[in-house]
Amino acid sequence: MASLKDQIARIIATGADMTIATIRPDGWPQATTVSYASDGLTVYFGTGANAQKARNLAKNNKVSLTINLPYADWNHIEGISASGIATRITDPAELARFAQIMLAKFPQVLSAVPPEGAGEMAMFRVTLNVVSVLDYSKGFGHTELVELGVPVAA
Repeated sequence: MASLKDQIARIIATGADMTIATIRPDGWPQATTVSYASDGLTVYFGTGANAQKARNLAKNNKVSLTINLPYADWNHIEGISASGIATRITDPAELARFAQIMLAKFPQVLSAVPPEGAGEMAMFRVTLNVVSVLDYSKGFGHTELVELGVPVAA
């Protein structure tokens, strides 16, 4: 189990973008690609405060996400599919930590989105609950399920 958790953490740390699915008010899922940063098994991302995904999360904080690493051929496909809870970050210390890890991973964010032009942003922490690890190096379509034991409360 420890080696699977290490693999999950490595995939999360190595990936650049994830697809995150939230639930729209009409009950349909909405999948969106976002850049993210991580701290171990915790995933962080930001979005416009008025973006559809932020509005969706204000009503229902359950999410699904995928992170796939680049691969040369199907024998090297590796990624995760996970469920979790997205919590909007409001604590100043955690917001500072979010900024630190995001800048470490994406230093270009300062030139791409200067602070005065960022508008109102919403920053989220995703606590993963169940993770399916996809690793084709162990066979075509090979997956392993990891339950992290994080309580899922909406």
